[in-house]
Amino acid sequence: MAIQRLDNVAVVVDDLDAAVAFFAELGMELENRMTIEGRWAERVVGRDAPRSEIARMRVPGGPGRLELTRYHAPAPLDLGLGTAPPNVVGLHRVMFAVDDLDDTVERLARHGGAVLREIVRFEDAYRLCYLRGPGGIIVGLAEELG
Repeated sequence: MAIQRLDNVAVVVDDLDAAVAFFAELGMELENRMTIEGRWAERVVGRDAPRSEIARMRVPGGPGRLELTRYHAPAPLDLGLGTAPPNVVGLHRVMFAVDDLDDTVERLARHGGAVLREIVRFEDAYRLCYLRGPGGIIVGLAEELG
């Protein structure tokens, strides 16, 4: 038995419209948007009577998907991870390869994206940065150097 693919990464957000706009600005495409609820969702999520709205974003021309989730029930919990540093256990980040890091950071800033510290160069291979996106998610950006 072998893994077939990474299907998606899910991120819980407090403002689904803002999160969709942010990741659309990054270049992802909205694949679909729907409400998730019912007995099957209870069994998968492990919570009674869950109700959420999801927006599935996809990388154009690639298999990668990001599932943005806004919970309506049970009420979303804010444990303060939106301001936690990158080394908190269990806190994850999503990284994207981009063709123009400066332009991408500038565009995402208009949607609330803020670079954690600075854009850096890693050897002769990449320019990199982490920034905070919607709901405090850490988004990594990498521009490969030619």
